[in-house]
Amino acid sequence: MTEQLMSVPAISKVPDGSVLGESRGAEAGSALGEAAAGAERGGSIVMVLLVAVALVAALSAIMTFGGRNAEQYTIAFLAVFASIGVFSLFAFACGILRVRAAAYRGNPLIKAVVDGAPEAVVVTANDGRVVYANSAYLDLIEASDDKEARPVERAFMGDADASEAIYRLLRAAREGRQLEEEVRVTGVKGRPARWLRFRIRPLGGDKRAARLTVWSLADVTRERERQENVFQELQHAIDYLDHAPAGFFSVNHKADVGYLNATLANWLDHDLAQVGSGGLKLGEIIAGDGAALLTTLPAAPGEVKTEVLDLDLRTRTGGTVPVRVLHNVAYGADGTPGASRTLVLNRARDDRSDPQRAAEIRFMRFFHHTPMAIATIDKHGGVVRTNPLFARLFHGASGEAKDRSILATVAPRDRAALEGAIRQAALGKTEIAPVDAMLAGEGERFGRFYVTAVEEEERDQESAIVYALETTAQRELENKVTQQQKMELVGQLAGGIAHDFNNVLSAIMMATDFLLNAHKPTDPSFGDIMQIKQNANRAASLVRHLLAFSRKQTLRPQVLDIGEALSDLTMLLRRLIGEKVALDVVHGRDLWPVKVDISQFEQVIVNLAVNARDAMPNGGRLTVRTSNVTAQETMRFNAKGMPAADYVLVEVADTGVGIPPNIIEKIFEPFFSTKEVGKGTGLGLSTVYGIIKQTGGFVYVDSVEHKGTVFRIFLPRHVASAQDGAAERDDVAVASSPTGAPAADRKLPDSIDLTGQGTILLVEDEEGLRQLNARGLASRGYTVLEAGNGIEAIEMLEKSDGEVDLVVSDVVMPEMDGPTLLRELRRRNPSLKIIFVSGYAEDAFQKHMPTDGEQPAFLPKPFTLKQLVNAVKETLAT
Repeated sequence: MTEQLMSVPAISKVPDGSVLGESRGAEAGSALGEAAAGAERGGSIVMVLLVAVALVAALSAIMTFGGRNAEQYTIAFLAVFASIGVFSLFAFACGILRVRAAAYRGNPLIKAVVDGAPEAVVVTANDGRVVYANSAYLDLIEASDDKEARPVERAFMGDADASEAIYRLLRAAREGRQLEEEVRVTGVKGRPARWLRFRIRPLGGDKRAARLTVWSLADVTRERERQENVFQELQHAIDYLDHAPAGFFSVNHKADVGYLNATLANWLDHDLAQVGSGGLKLGEIIAGDGAALLTTLPAAPGEVKTEVLDLDLRTRTGGTVPVRVLHNVAYGADGTPGASRTLVLNRARDDRSDPQRAAEIRFMRFFHHTPMAIATIDKHGGVVRTNPLFARLFHGASGEAKDRSILATVAPRDRAALEGAIRQAALGKTEIAPVDAMLAGEGERFGRFYVTAVEEEERDQESAIVYALETTAQRELENKVTQQQKMELVGQLAGGIAHDFNNVLSAIMMATDFLLNAHKPTDPSFGDIMQIKQNANRAASLVRHLLAFSRKQTLRPQVLDIGEALSDLTMLLRRLIGEKVALDVVHGRDLWPVKVDISQFEQVIVNLAVNARDAMPNGGRLTVRTSNVTAQETMRFNAKGMPAADYVLVEVADTGVGIPPNIIEKIFEPFFSTKEVGKGTGLGLSTVYGIIKQTGGFVYVDSVEHKGTVFRIFLPRHVASAQDGAAERDDVAVASSPTGAPAADRKLPDSIDLTGQGTILLVEDEEGLRQLNARGLASRGYTVLEAGNGIEAIEMLEKSDGEVDLVVSDVVMPEMDGPTLLRELRRRNPSLKIIFVSGYAEDAFQKHMPTDGEQPAFLPKPFTLKQLVNAVKETLAT
């Protein structure tokens, strides 16, 4: 209707405030008729032509009859008209004169509709003038005619609420927006209060530049009264529902409790104000897994599902209330469940009045709270009834038999086994083997199903009862235990193989030393002998890796600053990773001391750096970062198995290809490698793991594919004690070497004097190795007595009458091992010096050593002739 208001004849307001306009029609009254008549006389082209002809005639007459004064008369005539024109322009500019627009004759039907509309309509200009007002508006503001029509803001200026609303409407009009407001008006000229709906709409194509605004005012008092009545009735219904003898609650599809009546809130000891503000979940008012039964009802789109369940509700203080619920859910066309409507009946009141009902309640509580998932099924596997745990573990399987089958809870590969067990139950068989199956859905989940046949008379509806247990955690634990046992067996195997290999390698390395002493570098066979020695050294390195993995290598721990150790290693790391990879070493401040084997720690960092380099074939960044981690800060790393304590953290991070999730659990296994055959031994990370574990630390890995990997090494903080001084003095010889390696691992200078004098008792069960060692010691000036085991060594010591200066003995020997031999030798000669040699780590037999007296020196196999002779000479010199 308002779109056609431009077709209504315009009304213009003269300076005295009166309203002029075109005719509203003969039926509109005499006042509007006069205004319309005035508008009819607003202008005519005929009058313009007549005035023009009169002026031309007057000028012609003056020119004809004026004679000699005709020119002066003509100029005077034109001057008068020019003055009139100039003064008219000033009057128009000042507003004294106005130019009336031509009357526009609109559609009389639309004009009649607007004039007779029940809603009050008024059109105003930007300057506040009333351009048009219909009869309803005049009646609303009690104006007798158009002359008394006032704009809306003036008509309701005495009402505070209306003034605020009108201010917002006027601002919207200035911004070219439409707006609607409903305001309770206290009354105009003593009228009773009423509700008015104000609508405002700018007119014109460009609404921000619109010069006219249409106001529409409708009396909505009756509508608001009807709404108030409906609200009151609804409030009465809510009050009745709140104080009903039964409980009610409503839950949305996200399990948020939207409504809880006062009766149920009283049962559960909840505050209605808190429930109304939100935040209460379904699981907070239903005990155990009962909430799963209310959120897993299967239904088709558009269907309404209703189910009767016996559950326990949870009170705010942790108590329970047995109830029967009538749960109703309507599903939308897209299958999304709407808000539920649930009736709750308190069954606790039936305990005394009805013993049978009380027994039923106790059984249902047992059924719902048992720690085993239970479901009854028909002969086809359709689920008839479930307890809450079954609904939670195998969500979607609850409901009626026609809706879901228990076979849907199992992965397709295992359905045949479960289906066979159900067939056996349908035939009445009693002994049915449990079925282990993978569960359907995302991720790997497993369950064990026990199928039991029901009694004959009940077999029409329910042919079997299925008891189910989720075994995912159990399987993971079994896999971890199996993996741990496998790693321990591999470690034992590696340790045993390493011992035998060390004996063989010691013989090879000793023999190559003799051959190199007998051949000059110019000898054609010298290169072949050097090749044998280099391969023997490589084999010895692999054996050390095996011992590191099995945590049976010999460590020489010393107290050191990790930051200084990494600084010394920086140049080596830069050469290892190449020019494509940038190296950043970031040291933490005031790092705590740690006690580690410096050479083995360097081996750990080197192995991780090499792996990082191989993971960045196109270049990247390797970052080695150190920091202190307090016992409180260890929680943020979520490191399983690591106790809360103070640690020094070493992080080795790269920006490489990352480690796939399916193999990240295997990276510390020995001989596991993703590299091509011949490009890796698979012992690098297993060596890292073994060294860190033997040191007392922990190592963890975080990796994201195509982004990078971070290895975190936690080394225990070392706390100084009174024994540290002696220990540090023992480590001086070790720490003085460039890498801190033990005697068997570091290269001795060629110019050192290795000759000496004295009688040495050599005890070794490997005859070939014993002969080579004896020959090597004899070649350096020592007198060597040989024994094949501990018993022979004691007999030879007694025959020598105390002339033995040093005993070099193997640890693992038949008839009498090294620790037993040590006790017998000390009993006979407490000051006798002893060196133990072994392919095992020193820690492997340390607990069998006597605690009294000076501890013997230790030389790990394999060793070269120089290392053996140097160890003998150093021991004799002490």
